Amino acid sequence: MFEPSIYQQRRRQLKKLIKSGICLFPGNNDSPMNYPANAYPFRQDSSFLYFFGLDSPGLAGVIDVDEAQEIIFGDDVTLEDIIWVGPQPKIKDRAAAVGIKTVKPYAQLAEYLKKARETKRIIHFLPPYRAEVTLRLSSWLDIHPDQIKSASSVELVRAVVSLRSYKSEEEVKEIEKALQVTREAYLMAIPEVRPGAKEQEVLALMELVLRAYGLAFSFPPIITINGQIFHKTTYDDLMKKGRLLVMDTGAESKNHYASDITRTVPVGGRFNQRQKDIYSIVLKGQEEAINQIAPGIKYKDIHLKTALVMAEGLKDLGLMKGDLEEAVRQGAHALFFPHGLGHMMGLDVHDMENLGEDYVGYNHTVKRSEQFGLGYLRLAKALEPGYVLTVEPGIYFIPALYEQWKKEKKFTDFINYDRAEKFLDFGGVRIEDDVLVTKEGHRVLGSKIPKKISEIEKLFS
Repeated sequence: MFEPSIYQQRRRQLKKLIKSGICLFPGNNDSPMNYPANAYPFRQDSSFLYFFGLDSPGLAGVIDVDEAQEIIFGDDVTLEDIIWVGPQPKIKDRAAAVGIKTVKPYAQLAEYLKKARETKRIIHFLPPYRAEVTLRLSSWLDIHPDQIKSASSVELVRAVVSLRSYKSEEEVKEIEKALQVTREAYLMAIPEVRPGAKEQEVLALMELVLRAYGLAFSFPPIITINGQIFHKTTYDDLMKKGRLLVMDTGAESKNHYASDITRTVPVGGRFNQRQKDIYSIVLKGQEEAINQIAPGIKYKDIHLKTALVMAEGLKDLGLMKGDLEEAVRQGAHALFFPHGLGHMMGLDVHDMENLGEDYVGYNHTVKRSEQFGLGYLRLAKALEPGYVLTVEPGIYFIPALYEQWKKEKKFTDFINYDRAEKFLDFGGVRIEDDVLVTKEGHRVLGSKIPKKISEIEKLFS
């Protein structure tokens, strides 16, 4: 946890943004794997963490805007609990550690909310992403589960996004703590990307480093020789010479701030010429994208400029042709680069995505595109100091997408399908770093993790 004053300040800021009513923040509970006593590793709700800081199940927080009251609902452990998990601090002491004086038993929350409803008070809550939270809200608020999401508070969503988007110095330090461990994990694992080993062996080495620091991954790792599958989370493929291993993962700090790094490594440690050609295009795109980051610049514009840089490289290889500015405008480049350049990052690796991506990455002046590829861009609006975001361009050769576009004769003025067909066994390349927007421009967070061709090859020597 941070100092109590940090949580107190966050709650004060929220009360200034919400006109009236009660802000309800249900914490997460344990989620059983197969029976209640055998639960998945606990992860607290990020917005609950942001405002209340308490990292355990069975809690809920209330901020009463009208009465300037803050309450933690939760229970002290029983003797039976102590037998199994040991003594725990009292709820009142834990609440005091985050600057809250009023605590009540968890069972009283339902009656508290019932009285609020009877007096026609507004109860604000965020859209839930867990089924059990939906059911709890349904019971507390007498709303059908199917209507809970639509009944959530847009006013609260906008207020929370406006606060959590700007990372404080303490939050940036947490992200960099996670990045330091992530760096060690990469340095441990990259030299073991060798023919004959399985992807899961590389993953095991990275997890060993994280576990040694008492940390976990901030999202399910992507460790795959099939880099053209963006979110592949099985790890049983055998690594073979001539393939590239996409490694997209990151540690989560003890205070639950994420890191998110991608490196693409040749199996065996040496890039062949074809791999060098594609990798160099992606690296140039990423470096030029990072250099453009500054306050006031729309991330959508950086995305499109990066697409143009990579399209120029693909044209040099004979994969694209024609007027490249027009090709990018129409979305022809998305055959090779069909995802967005990056996303916000903080307590969630895709920060606040559960609140609605359009509230986080877009606004009234920047609307989401319906164009294939560009429509996947998670962050498009103008950048501001305090934003932390990822920069992760990639080039991929996706056989199913290639076959569909070729059959439909899409963008034949811009795509050389005969040349592209020769790369369908390639896989993909992605390179990703985490960047803080500063008043002066930007800062790449964390210590350097090798990404130049010579730096990666040197790790194998």
